[in-house]
This record gives sequence, C-alpha cells and structure tokens, in this order.
Amino acid sequence: MRRHGTKRRGLRAPAWTATLTWKSAVFITVMCCALAALLSVLVHSEVTRQTVGQAREKALSRLEDVTVAYETGEALPPGSGIDPPGLPASLRALAAGGDRGTLVAHHNGRPVMWAAAPADGRALATEVDYSQSARTINDLDGAIVGSSLLATGATLLVGAFAVTRVTRRLHQTARVARRISAGDLDARVGDPRTADPSRPQDEVAIVAGALDTMASTLQRKLLTEQRFTADVAHELRTPLTGLSAAAELLPPGRPSELVRDRVRTMRGLTEDLLEISRLDARTEQVDLDVHELAPLVERVVRASGTETEILSERTAAGRPREHVQVETDKRRLERVLGNLITNAHKHGRPPVVLTVDGPVVTVRDHGPGFPDYLLADGPQRFRTEGGGKGHGLGLTIAVGQAEVIGAALTFSNAQDGGAVARLTLPEYVRLDAEVPESRCAPECGPHHKE
Repeated sequence: MRRHGTKRRGLRAPAWTATLTWKSAVFITVMCCALAALLSVLVHSEVTRQTVGQAREKALSRLEDVTVAYETGEALPPGSGIDPPGLPASLRALAAGGDRGTLVAHHNGRPVMWAAAPADGRALATEVDYSQSARTINDLDGAIVGSSLLATGATLLVGAFAVTRVTRRLHQTARVARRISAGDLDARVGDPRTADPSRPQDEVAIVAGALDTMASTLQRKLLTEQRFTADVAHELRTPLTGLSAAAELLPPGRPSELVRDRVRTMRGLTEDLLEISRLDARTEQVDLDVHELAPLVERVVRASGTETEILSERTAAGRPREHVQVETDKRRLERVLGNLITNAHKHGRPPVVLTVDGPVVTVRDHGPGFPDYLLADGPQRFRTEGGGKGHGLGLTIAVGQAEVIGAALTFSNAQDGGAVARLTLPEYVRLDAEVPESRCAPECGPHHKE
C-alpha cells in the first residue's frame, strides 16, 4: 500500500507583524523589560543586603548578651539556648566547629534570623524576628514590578504614538508614489517641513521632498514630450495633405503607387502620433453605450480585410455567449480590436483566431509570440523586435484606448506558440426591471401620456 505524503507549509506570521509600528513596539517593550529587570535586580540586591545586614547585626548583638548570660549562669532570654529546637543543622554544625554565624530560616511558621556561637562543644543560639524585614523586601519587590509595568506601558504608548506619526507620513508618501506610478502626475506629498527651509527636516521629510521633486521633474519632461509629439504631428499634417494631393496627380505607374503608399503610411503615422498625444494628455471624452459584442467584432474583422477566424465559446447551459452585451465606446473598441488584428497579421503567422467568450475577446496568432520586453513592461513606442515592420504604436494605442473605455488588455504567449492578446470588457447586465417595451406591451396594457 502506497502512502502519499502532503507537503507541509511552514507557519507564516501575520502581515501586520512586518509593519514598522509592530517592530518598534516589540523593540521598545523588550528594551523596557530588560532595563526594568536590570534595575529591579540591582535595587532588590541592595535593599536585601542592607536589610539582612541590619538583622544580622541585631542578632549578633543579642547573641553577645546571651553569651554573657550563659557564662554568668543567668537565665537565658526566650528564643535562646543550647541547641534550641528549630536551629538549622548547618548553623549548628558551624557553631559546634568553633565559629559564629547567622542564618535566615523559618521557625514556627515565621521567618527568623538565627545567630549561633560555640559553647562547650555545642551551639549557643538565639533568634530574632525577621518578619518585618521580609515584608519590607516583599513590598519592595511588588513596588518594583508595578512601577516597571507602569513605566513600560507609558513608554510603549509614547513610543507607539511617535512611531505612528512617522509611519503615517511614510504611508502618505507611499500613497502619493503609487498615484504617480498610476499616471497622476499632479500628486504631491506636500510635507510642511519641506515648504519651510528654516524648519529642521527629518528623514521622512527628505524622502517626501525628493519624491515631490522627482514628480515635478517627471511631469515637466512628459508634458514637454507630449507637446513635442503633438506639435510634430500637427506640423506634418499640412505638408502631408499637400503631398497626398500632389501624389494623386502623378501619372499611373509603379513609382506613383510607391509614392502614394509611402504618403498613406506617413499620414497613418501622423494620426497615430496625434492620438497618442491625446491619450497622454488624458483629454479623451468617452461615449458609452450598450452594444452587442459579437456583431461588433464581426464588423471589425470584415473591415480589416484579413482572413481572421472567429470562434465563440458556449456557457455550461449551452447558450451561445455571442449575445453578451457590453457597455463601451464603440469607436474606441473598434480601434482596439482593429489594432490587435492588424498586429497579429503583421507580426504573427496564420491562422489568426479571434475568440469571443462572454465579455472577453482574445486575438491569437501562431507566430513567434510577443517579445520578452513587451510581456514584462508592455508595448513601447517605436520599438519592434528584430527590426520587424511597423513603428510600435499600434499596441500602444490599443492599451491607451482600452484604459479609456475601462477594459483590461493583457498580453501573453501560448504554450504551443503564438501571441495572445486578451481584452476584458465591462459586461452590461440587464436588470429584471429593465424589460423592453415591445415584450411588455401585450400584458401591460396601453400607456397613457399625461
């Protein structure tokens, strides 16, 4: 019988234990506890030494009186005698050996300080009540523990408050950095410490100031690039229009076709540059409406003039999903799909298959696939792998227009070869109350207009 083992997963600490606040709190607590323990040991040792020393002096002084009384034959005071009951064996042996000594022990349920001295080969001993001294030490230990806990708690609260202020500013800086990376170049931390040079700046303020400076510099460079792109495209438009008109006047022939083809390519490049500049400026206005996805896709394929195969997935119930409706801008969606189809035919190999699966449209070719840089960082302008055809703006425009209409466009390579572009659109779900009037008229009766 074969036994199948399961791989054990190591216990992972919760995510909040990795925060700076948690680590600071643990560090402060550990340091406070260590400091409190050290001080407690020192105070306890010193007070105990003094208390025991006073009790020992008192016991030895009484032992001297008992020794005088024993030598003169007088009656010994209570708690004194030769080998009295309760005398610790170690102290009895010490006195029988000819030495004096003291020892704290319990006798009759209470702590006492014993003092013993040699007397005729035996131990002459006496006891002194040690209860008050023991209570003093115990009360001191309790006070030390209580004050240590109070001091640790107060220090922890103050430290957590101070650390939280720092972490709050760090989180604010991180949020602004994420907004900038998402395209919001107007986002700034605006730390008041960086606005006033006379105020002392801590490390967080320095990081916030550096982020704001970086964002401002990046914004200026991008705006300069956008203005340059738009200006170039606008400046090229006028001469290209004249060049296009002049090309149409050329006599028929192969040279004329080549000129007109190059002019069309340059005009397309100019229009692409203008479109990218508008996308970069985020000034596009979206005209949303509800559309049947399948007919729209078929119209784009027919308009492309390519041999693109269209497939439609089916739901578990067997209903064709090509009747799915999406809420989108039809013109921009056609632009995205057209660019994806054109890119697949230009840089891939047939067959090119377009699949409609609910609100998801997938365009796949059977060529070498997308290059690594595109899979890692997305399409880049004016860059093609291996000196391929095109200027690299088609997929860049597709990504920008997909973002404008609220769709998600991802790129990958199929395991058996070929590039895969997947466009996920926001699906329109009809509510039960939204019943078309043509379906409701026979049952609902006539409508009256007031």
